[in-house]
Amino acid sequence: MVTIFLWSLAFVLTRLALRHFSVYSLGFLRYLAASLTLLPMALAAGIKPPRRGDLKWFVAAGALGFFIYMIAFNKGCETVNVSTSSVMLATVPVMTALFARLVFGERLRPLQWLAIAVEFAGIVVLTMKDGTLTLNSGILWLLLAAVSLCSYNLLQRFLTRSYSALQVTTYGIFAGTLMLAVFLPSSIGEARDASARLISYVVFLGVFPSAVAYVTWAKAFAKAERTSYVSNYMFVTPFLTTLQGFLLVNELPDLATVTGGAIILSGAFLFAFGAEERRAATPGESTR
Repeated sequence: MVTIFLWSLAFVLTRLALRHFSVYSLGFLRYLAASLTLLPMALAAGIKPPRRGDLKWFVAAGALGFFIYMIAFNKGCETVNVSTSSVMLATVPVMTALFARLVFGERLRPLQWLAIAVEFAGIVVLTMKDGTLTLNSGILWLLLAAVSLCSYNLLQRFLTRSYSALQVTTYGIFAGTLMLAVFLPSSIGEARDASARLISYVVFLGVFPSAVAYVTWAKAFAKAERTSYVSNYMFVTPFLTTLQGFLLVNELPDLATVTGGAIILSGAFLFAFGAEERRAATPGESTR
């Protein structure tokens, strides 16, 4: 829930920061701040470097979870309001549950598959505008961001079996920041011309929705029975983001967002009920 709350803020603050920063500069500066936050934490904790054979997985985590995801996320937030963008990212639990079934063999109860179907129906409603299906470039960018984050979730599940949450997050963010450093030249100029308030948005995005939230997210994956038990909490994000979008930037969601969001949240509660039902039915099941 710490992660979800901080990520819901990220939608709003990204929208505000993009009024001055480009998509690419914001991505680099955000994760530069995240890296500078994690570096002293990693040194104080004395974390060990990853094994040579695992370097490729951390590079993949940096590419999927931070480089590709950050560019696609920022591009989507340029043209889509905060409530719609948060609901689009709510497709991640659906993708994660499906791929976790294929990759890790994680099983879900029929009630949970029904919940995923309900949540997907909510996504379809979200893309409806005046009764017709509408897919603008912002929604397509956010779908790419969702696929990237889903892939990162699966990698986290794999890596947290051998590494701590701090290790997984730190080395993934370091790798992603190095990739985003190709935008360093333009970032310097934009940062120099930015106001103190805009700089504070970027620093906040780097410290809390990035460094802190990804550590708590990795910790949740390390403790969870199944990948989908963690990722499904992302369905709560649209409600929090819509509320914050109204309070902070006075953005009102349209009817499609409200209706689709309500369907998605009802599916999320159904999924959670199915998870509790499974735990009650199998109290002695070992953690995978």
